[in-house]
Amino acid sequence: MTIITVSDLQIGIKLAEDVYTPLGGLLMQKGKVLLPRDIEVLKAFMVEQVTVESVEGDSTRVPTVKSAGQKPSLLFSEQPQASAEEESSARKEQSLHEEYDKMLALIKRCYQSAITGELHMYEVRRQMQQLLEHQKDYYALKFIPRVTNRHDYRYHHAVLCALSSYKLAQWVGLPEKEWMQVAFAGLLHDIGNVRIDPIILNKPSKLTQEEQEEVRRHTTYGYQILKNVAAVNEGVRLAALQHHEKVDGTGYPLKLEGSRIHMYAKIVAVTDVFHAMTLDKFHRNAQSSYAVLEQLHLESFGKLDPMLVQTFIQRLTSFHHGMRVRLSNGSLGEIVFTDSKHPTRPMVSVHGEIVNLAQQRHLFIQEVIY
Repeated sequence: MTIITVSDLQIGIKLAEDVYTPLGGLLMQKGKVLLPRDIEVLKAFMVEQVTVESVEGDSTRVPTVKSAGQKPSLLFSEQPQASAEEESSARKEQSLHEEYDKMLALIKRCYQSAITGELHMYEVRRQMQQLLEHQKDYYALKFIPRVTNRHDYRYHHAVLCALSSYKLAQWVGLPEKEWMQVAFAGLLHDIGNVRIDPIILNKPSKLTQEEQEEVRRHTTYGYQILKNVAAVNEGVRLAALQHHEKVDGTGYPLKLEGSRIHMYAKIVAVTDVFHAMTLDKFHRNAQSSYAVLEQLHLESFGKLDPMLVQTFIQRLTSFHHGMRVRLSNGSLGEIVFTDSKHPTRPMVSVHGEIVNLAQQRHLFIQEVIY
């Protein structure tokens, strides 16, 4: 191992130890092979020196190939492996989408049959199990269903809430035996909407007081539909009833305060808001995922459970270093660092320059490219 100043680094050197920012945040992990943008990031964070593998020998330097009439080009030994990883990732994503589409078709049928009180929960459980086998490949900030339209909003919303609620249940440490039931809670929390007039649900203009009261009844309708469904537990039923309750007691239908709201309902309340705002509706276009996370953060003050919101935001934004994004000014860039104090405002490399969104508040991430 060799300690070397950042100004002397060369492309292709491999880090022998983790690199931290001056404030203690993990910036780059041991084993990373440095690319041009990585060196720029180190300079931007004023890192003075790093520990790399020995600069002697082939293991630390990227070999170059030069042929007649050509400029030297970099050949990374990691490229074949990365290509294989990309192919594997594509296959996993394909499988996730296939099971998602099957779940989507099934929940459509469930909404239709729920009017008469039939939910076909045996089929739902079996398909949910198959979908959740791929939940490790599901990332809420970048997952986009293959086929979407505004008419299918409520069905996409149900399946996405199931996936995200399942994740959140894991992240906050609920017992594993409850994860499937939490997924059911996300999937079925709005099932009471089958008893609401579609004209009211899809109305583009402001609802009348009477219409608002009718829409709010979907919570009690949902509980009534689920109370005779043996395959779900009471938490799932209460999630349907309570997912619009607020921790300060201003929600509906019962104006319950935080301690009286079931944990499943608190979890679903977070994922419900997130997916409701990031999907296209009849009367409103989808909003930026990162902008919605900022809104969720504001909602955590008196409305949503702050611990659940903080966990949701931190975990969603923790895996996206290297992800390509489009900023609100149209610029394309790549996330290079996320400060845990500003998880929705990472540092983004744009044309070799570091844009710190925590400082440039007029900008935000408009879209995740992949």
